[in-house]
Amino acid sequence: MSPTMIVIIVVAVVVVLGLVAVLVRSQRRRHLRERFGPEYDRTVQDSSSRRAAERELAERERRHEQLDIRPLPDEAREQYRQQWSAIQERFVDEPGEAIAEADRLLTQVMTDRGYPADGGHEQQVRDLSVEHARTLEHYRTARETLHGHEQDGADTEDLRRAMVHYRTVFADLLGTPEHVTRTEGEAR
Repeated sequence: MSPTMIVIIVVAVVVVLGLVAVLVRSQRRRHLRERFGPEYDRTVQDSSSRRAAERELAERERRHEQLDIRPLPDEAREQYRQQWSAIQERFVDEPGEAIAEADRLLTQVMTDRGYPADGGHEQQVRDLSVEHARTLEHYRTARETLHGHEQDGADTEDLRRAMVHYRTVFADLLGTPEHVTRTEGEAR
């Protein structure tokens, strides 16, 4: 075989390997975009590079696979719905306390579903992002309002919006997607 033929074969192999690498990266990117939705864009924006963001999201998926995430039994779901109704009723008289209770109830639901309670709020958000990325911004917004209220106070309208955001996440965690769709439209 001539040296020219060897060079042509090596170049062809390198080109094919490069195309395969691009295709694999493209499929991985598409998978992450579909899985994480708006969380993909947020992570890319907050990261030093798209590649670093994609590594972070892939790591979230790997961690999530190790968790024992499970659906709630029907009786637990019904009990949580009743607690949620009581919190919404309390909102009329004590809106600040009601959103604090909503936050605590969401944390309890997460724990019962198998999401770790340790690791802090940011780890909780990362863990939730794998299956609940579409409602995660509602959770962040509600928590920001809660912390703003605890520090400086918030007006009733801000607290009402926070309650709607919490309700959206609550419905998503309970596994009632028809409720999520309705409340997402209300929250905007």
